[in-house]
Amino acid sequence: MTRIVLGPFNRVEGDLEISLEVAAGEVQAARVNSPLFRGFEQVLIGRAPEDALAIVPRICGICSVAQSAAAANALAQLAGVTPPPNGVLAARLVQATENLADHLTHFYLFFMPDFARPAYVDRRWHGEIARRFTAQTGSAVAPWLQARARLFNLTGFLAGRWPHTLAVQPGGSTKATTAAERIRLAALLREFRHFVEREVLGDALEAFAGIASLDGLNAWAEERASDFACFLRAAEDLGLHAIGQAEDRFLSFGAYDRFPAGMVAPDLTVNRLDPDKIAEDASHAWLLGDGPLPPAQGETRVHADKADAYTWCKAPRYAGQVVETGALARQLAAGHPLLRDLVSRHGGSVTARIVARMLEVALILPAMESWVRDLRPGEPFCVPAPLPESGSAFGLVEAARGSLGHWLSVKRGRIERYQIIAPTTWNFSPRDAQGLPGSLEQALVGLPAGAGAVPTIQHVVRSFDPCMVCTVH
Repeated sequence: MTRIVLGPFNRVEGDLEISLEVAAGEVQAARVNSPLFRGFEQVLIGRAPEDALAIVPRICGICSVAQSAAAANALAQLAGVTPPPNGVLAARLVQATENLADHLTHFYLFFMPDFARPAYVDRRWHGEIARRFTAQTGSAVAPWLQARARLFNLTGFLAGRWPHTLAVQPGGSTKATTAAERIRLAALLREFRHFVEREVLGDALEAFAGIASLDGLNAWAEERASDFACFLRAAEDLGLHAIGQAEDRFLSFGAYDRFPAGMVAPDLTVNRLDPDKIAEDASHAWLLGDGPLPPAQGETRVHADKADAYTWCKAPRYAGQVVETGALARQLAAGHPLLRDLVSRHGGSVTARIVARMLEVALILPAMESWVRDLRPGEPFCVPAPLPESGSAFGLVEAARGSLGHWLSVKRGRIERYQIIAPTTWNFSPRDAQGLPGSLEQALVGLPAGAGAVPTIQHVVRSFDPCMVCTVH
């Protein structure tokens, strides 16, 4: 048995190291290390509950709105308030803007440059992909960055700034939208729709969202010269539809008013979400504690010399089981026929994860257009949300990468305990007390590990779109 250590990974938010045990040219076991400890959960203890709204967005510069939304939802539950319709729509639009930008930033800047590697120079598609997606210099990079910058103007109108906005509050949104701003928001969405339909898909959003099978998707790709069609042809050639599978259990907390919460079993049965079944196991993390604890009772205390530990990441489990989260989980919970067909045939693969993210772009953008139309300038966007001296609550949201939860308890007006489970904490978790590897650790087993195999491993890792700074906060 040979041990190979991969890392640090470039084009990843934060630090990541992967240890592989290799025999007969294949990965026999994998251990994923999140080597950066930041301690946000400890920073929050003893502070006023409202301070979370200023602190938790700093966990990440990519998904700061999602962190804000989770904290705001938890504080709203603690206060027992419901934001007015305008506040719900504004917060939803801000988070959807961030998630759409995240999906396409992952595609253009993090994921696709791996296909431009010299290892693929003999593939028929390599020339076009190298021209479009080579890191920093590809012809697709500048147009995407320009479109991204224009898209984030929505956040300026709706939340004042991005990242680290303070507009998202327990009582709604503090940035009311005027009638003139609503017109501008609609124009910005039309402009972004034009970019996605022209450059990314080469088709109308609604047409792409209506594809119902893998055969239909392959036929669609063969008829187009768009960026996403180019990926699909390369993925089919490399067999990425058949690699990267974990246990095929999926978790979604539900997103917007479009995608329901649920736990998806390997037979694709969707079961009702029960937050009480969530627990974190620190058996193989450099943290005190061993067996699973509900996050409401969890702690984050360092034990740097712990035997058998190999990461700062805890191991979240749902009903004691390993689950995967992300766009693929959301779309399976929502019952989209294309993703159900992909997973029923080949499992949760690299291709399935990327298709799910692109499918969400096609589904969410039209929804955003309708949310802008539903805004009612002049009506309330926010209501007061006085917090009690003591109590406990949680906030569950969906970031681009998957399920994000904040659990807090307050005593005598101060935060007594604050625990966060981020999407990459789920997907890049270590083994638990039962020895069960996390989703990525499972997805890497069986991959080729000889000469020239690194791009395949990279494709699997990047298909989860890791955010390591969120993983250990």
